[in-house]
Amino acid sequence: MGKSFDRSQSLELLSFILLLAGAALVLLPLAAVFLVSLSPSGVGVKATGLTLANYQEAWRRGNFLLAFLNSTLVALAVTGFQVVTSALAGYALARLKFRGRQAIVLGVLATLVIPFQLLVIPIFMVLKWGHLLNTYGALILPTAANGFGIFLLRQYFMTVPVELEEAAMLDGANRWQVLWQVMLPLARPALVTLFLFTFIGEWNDLFKPLVFTTRPELRTVQLVLAEFQEQFTSSWQLLMAAVVIGTVPVVLLFLAGQRQFIRGIAATGIKN
Repeated sequence: MGKSFDRSQSLELLSFILLLAGAALVLLPLAAVFLVSLSPSGVGVKATGLTLANYQEAWRRGNFLLAFLNSTLVALAVTGFQVVTSALAGYALARLKFRGRQAIVLGVLATLVIPFQLLVIPIFMVLKWGHLLNTYGALILPTAANGFGIFLLRQYFMTVPVELEEAAMLDGANRWQVLWQVMLPLARPALVTLFLFTFIGEWNDLFKPLVFTTRPELRTVQLVLAEFQEQFTSSWQLLMAAVVIGTVPVVLLFLAGQRQFIRGIAATGIKN
């Protein structure tokens, strides 16, 4: 008994050390970026002290206020569209019985292996035909629906007992009421997971703004960071300050929703 107890303690200690080492490997680059962003710029290597002047200069030169507004607007709009479309399609594929349902599920899964870059030419032509280039529509509509979100919510809805829906229908609820008043409140972890994935993905997206827009007033945070990388390659302090400015919002958002995120990921792999 004593030997087995000591062995389990040793395994726990080894696991803790490995996790600590992994966390250090992830956090060390972030700590280095943060420290460089606080270093005085334009001074020798022997200079000491930390300063926030780099953040003020990076914010001013990059016009980050406009970039933040654009990125927030696009990310929230795309996330809203994806949550609605994924909820409707995911519920239909999880609960409604109709011919060809499995083929549609396979089609949704097939879209996950197609890179967005392969579709850029037809999407560009459609946007040009609809006079949507250089508009917010060009940044929002191409990713308004997503196969990952549909599959995620379908898997989560399948974990909800059918008896809950049957009980609601016996009380007089129709399909729409069951979805909005029963299923969606229960699917909050999956919805938060989809929200985080989509918002962070759109916030970090450089491809769509780079290809579909040229107007300066539509610049997003990632475009500003790309411009900083070209203009301030010799000023690492300003570049790292810009990187921190662009990263902080998504880090705070993830920390705020991490509990629901973990629950959502864990539950979508379970099927009753």
